[in-house]
Amino acid sequence: MITVRPASERGHGQHGWLNTHHTFSFSDYHDPRHMGFRVLRVINEDRVQAGRGFGMHGHRDMEIISYVLEGALGHKDSLGNGSVLRPGEFQCMTAGTGIRHREFNPSESEPVHFYQIWLLPKQQGLPPRYDQRAFPEEERRGKLRVVASPDGWDGSLTIHQDAEVLLASLAAGGAGDARAGTGAACLAPGPAGVGST
Repeated sequence: MITVRPASERGHGQHGWLNTHHTFSFSDYHDPRHMGFRVLRVINEDRVQAGRGFGMHGHRDMEIISYVLEGALGHKDSLGNGSVLRPGEFQCMTAGTGIRHREFNPSESEPVHFYQIWLLPKQQGLPPRYDQRAFPEEERRGKLRVVASPDGWDGSLTIHQDAEVLLASLAAGGAGDARAGTGAACLAPGPAGVGST
């Protein structure tokens, strides 16, 4: 059975510099009917104003994936990593035993629009790590492209969970070979929202 949650029903926070939508309970938004889906704990859609961002903060025992749709997202962490992600790029952070990081919009004029996806790890107490990768449009046009997996297959980012994160670029009103298996959570930016099987 497919359960669809329209995007308009998600939790919402408007903080001036941050316009955020929460698919599952997060921060000040709490809905006991939407606490996550299996190991999937967070899908947040964030828009951050130019020159603003999330200050240095810590995480433990979580697989955190960020995907940039528009603009640029800066990242700095306690492991010494520093980078800027552009549209089509993903970053994956294993928080493990503990990592501190900040995410920010390095632009002086343009907002950044991105998704944060958090998964519970299969095992706690892992060494923290960071990775990022670009997945060009041509690799995902009209079809699913694995972007994160437990074994990094097909050049995907490695996550510590029996799960895969897949991405497809589908034309408006179009179709493609984008079938997800049983037990999948599917995110469709726009009014469709999130569905699960």
